[in-house]
Amino acid sequence: MDKTSLNINILYDKMGKAEKRIADWLLENPGEILPLSIVDLAERCNCSEATIVRFAKRLGLSGYQELKISLAQETNTTSVSTNITSNDSIEEIYDKVCNDIYCSLERTKMVLDTSVLENACKKISLAEKIVIFGLGNSASIALDASHKLQRTGCNAHAYSDNHMQVIVASHLTNRDVAIAISHSGSSKDIVDALKIAKEAGATTIAITNNGKSPIQKYSDLTLFTASDETKHNILALNSRIAQLSIINAIYFYLVYNQSKKSLDSIKETEHALLSKKY
Repeated sequence: MDKTSLNINILYDKMGKAEKRIADWLLENPGEILPLSIVDLAERCNCSEATIVRFAKRLGLSGYQELKISLAQETNTTSVSTNITSNDSIEEIYDKVCNDIYCSLERTKMVLDTSVLENACKKISLAEKIVIFGLGNSASIALDASHKLQRTGCNAHAYSDNHMQVIVASHLTNRDVAIAISHSGSSKDIVDALKIAKEAGATTIAITNNGKSPIQKYSDLTLFTASDETKHNILALNSRIAQLSIINAIYFYLVYNQSKKSLDSIKETEHALLSKKY
């Protein structure tokens, strides 16, 4: 995997304008840095030599020479660009998809507040009832979340019908937790359901993409992902895998922090499912 180029993508949002010009040039011109001196690159990117050194150090490299060496090792590998074209082979498409997912997970690690995540886990572990709301692409994530939570012995249910979401939310209490999953954070039905849940007294948790969105107004605890889904990528796995990584973290926290309760529930579930296997 093209680690340096991937790191450029991952850290891009944290860069200044001059550093972004360097990043853009390197990603748009793979392999062309090799014969260039630091002065040559500075001229092409309209920045100072010091900025290039700072850019290299942001990537965890000692300086310009190590940046060149690192990128030279990637010259003959597949581009990390997520712009899949009709000329790409299936191997190149798969490689780009994997790289894109990797970037999303690394960016999610940067924006996810683990103290908020731990607080969410504790609220879920103490909840009398847990409801999970998801529509469209997020519906399958909500279902997966309920599946995992049920295995740990939690009273959890997923709802992907907008009418049922409102009905269920209206009957929650301060002993319950409502989890809303929305990549955009702007799905009106999901936001409305979370608002009703909050007004009913439930603890509200949102799993959504980083940035301001309407869902945060009604979320007590917001768990951020970092994934861009545009154009053909709207049905891509990036945001869903980032959301699943958070769900899995919650699952394992419950398994190993609820004494024997979760482990016993998992064993009981596996025993009950034995009759469904040959």
